[in-house]
Amino acid sequence: MKRLFILLFAAALIPLWAADPPGFNHWAGKTLKDYGKTLAPKMTAQKVATENLANYGNHSLMVAYREGSGEAELHENQSDVFIVQSGQAILMVGGTVVGGRTTAPGEIRGTSISGGEKKQLSVGDIVHIPARVPHQVLLEGGGQFTYVVVKVDSK
Repeated sequence: MKRLFILLFAAALIPLWAADPPGFNHWAGKTLKDYGKTLAPKMTAQKVATENLANYGNHSLMVAYREGSGEAELHENQSDVFIVQSGQAILMVGGTVVGGRTTAPGEIRGTSISGGEKKQLSVGDIVHIPARVPHQVLLEGGGQFTYVVVKVDSK
């Protein structure tokens, strides 16, 4: 009987020792919300800092922290999903990239967007931006904005 108890007790503990499945990751909401504090010292002259969280082949995750507006962007082969963690911003989406230039294969950047629609973003919002759709994050002076970006290959 004592032996059976020990076996059952050991079997109950096995899940506690088990490792996460390959490719599984977890980022706590509090950690993501506060990522701005981690990224603020790494900010570029364009008032943005990013950190890649993971790359899974056909999609990747990163965190972006802004204290200023970004450039207009168009990704020819990737969709973006934004998950807002803190702050507020305007997302200009659609239209045409003004002053577009290729900055990397499949990546076009410009100064602004002509003819786009403004969408207010705040904490908890999720936005899907298909490949080949111009977009730009705009911040009011003094604002801070932290968001997770899921980049999904469309090929």
